[in-house]
Amino acid sequence: MKKIIYILLVTLSFISCTDVIDVDVPIAEPRLVIEASIDWEKNTIGNEQLVKLSLSTPYFDENNMPMVTGADVRVTNENTNDVFIFDDQNDGTYTTSTFIPILNNTYRLEVIQNGETYIAHETMTSVSDIDDIYQSTENGFDEDALEVNVQYTDVANIENFYLFKFQKEGDLLPDLIDMADEFTDGNQITMFYERLEDEDINQVEFAPGDVVDIHFYGISKQYHRFMQLLIAQTDSGGPFGATPVALRGNCTNPNNPDNYAFGYFRCSEVVIDSYTFQ
Repeated sequence: MKKIIYILLVTLSFISCTDVIDVDVPIAEPRLVIEASIDWEKNTIGNEQLVKLSLSTPYFDENNMPMVTGADVRVTNENTNDVFIFDDQNDGTYTTSTFIPILNNTYRLEVIQNGETYIAHETMTSVSDIDDIYQSTENGFDEDALEVNVQYTDVANIENFYLFKFQKEGDLLPDLIDMADEFTDGNQITMFYERLEDEDINQVEFAPGDVVDIHFYGISKQYHRFMQLLIAQTDSGGPFGATPVALRGNCTNPNNPDNYAFGYFRCSEVVIDSYTFQ
């Protein structure tokens, strides 16, 4: 009996020592965020493009990111010297309807904002065609769960990098999967995407009638590495998760290197499709 009372007292003493600790989180100065994805949908003109500018906010700030207006935004084809001016829409977006995408050409993004100039370079990267899209229960982690399968044929003897974006209609955010052809050069590849039941995030498996939007991008080696790190940090968790680090994009500030911008300038050919489960 004495042992039971002793254990109870020790337990109560631990409970009574629980305190709420307020931690001061360092707040950095706002930094320019550049969202510049020049996506050329396969078999279209690709003339309409958009760049989005905003300012970073503290991690626990519940307000929306402040949009940046009044900037000068242009993209230059460094192979042809064609310059494309992006017009300020006064809501943080800058658009053009005159862009000319050319595969394997190098483009330079230039953003002038608040007296600072930000520069980034990227090459317009091609993507393979999608050979087939179908459903099954064979390739995923749960043999009873529906999955969507996307087949494509990698171009042989060329170092290729790809990005898949899958998003079920109604979901707020997509799932991203990066791919490289280091071990699959020239082969037909099948990429599968399934949703496992997860009560913690209110996620259920795919069911007949569900629609999945699919974006298949060709991306540069540099952007592939960036996305690998981003996806690893996004999916990290538990004791063996990746340690979060500041992730630098390719938007530099030549005159003031420490004042670089967040975000990335990407030039990709993309195949867009969707699949409805039967």
